[in-house]
Amino acid sequence: MNLLRAGGLLSLLVFQPALADITPETHPLLDEFVSDMQTLQGRFEQSLVDADGRVMEVTRGTLQINRPDRFRWTYSDPYEQHLIADGANIWSYDVDLAQVTVKPQLEALANTPALLLGGADDALDQFDYEGGFSRDTVEWVQLAPKNTESGFLRVELGFVDGTISQMVFYDHLDQTTLVNLFDVSVNRPIDPARFEFVPPDDVDVVGTPAAEETAP
Repeated sequence: MNLLRAGGLLSLLVFQPALADITPETHPLLDEFVSDMQTLQGRFEQSLVDADGRVMEVTRGTLQINRPDRFRWTYSDPYEQHLIADGANIWSYDVDLAQVTVKPQLEALANTPALLLGGADDALDQFDYEGGFSRDTVEWVQLAPKNTESGFLRVELGFVDGTISQMVFYDHLDQTTLVNLFDVSVNRPIDPARFEFVPPDDVDVVGTPAAEETAP
């Protein structure tokens, strides 16, 4: 399923290398990614691949992450969509449909790959480390959510020279989402306004923001 448009958080290749001889508890690249990265921004190309290896959809756009709980994915091709985490809610704005869907952030991100990208240092507590391996110039880390109710079975994060460059997500429908990252910049300031969202007046809003649910 499409990581963002279909409501989930993102292989053209089937990886079957031998696992590297690395401690089973964790991987240093993963520890650095979760603990040292505060902001990340860049471009992405996302491919959805079915169980037979056919590419079903390719989308492109930009992403911005400000840990521990804010991120923005903007799809620009072939459609325009914005997925924004503001610290309390996840807003999904489909421009073509003139529709906004909102969910409380903790509920929406639980056990999903997006938690690894935009979550706090304890995000790893919801995943089991399954190993690491090298392929060409990429160092890969494999993880599995402890709770698979989100629909994702396995996550692979690829690093080049210590910087994340690829992400692969496997779901329960035997579909795979591959995300390639480009022009990645780490720990550079991002305007906080990028993680704020107010629905336009002319769109339908589906769902109730967390702030409204908890208001007296």
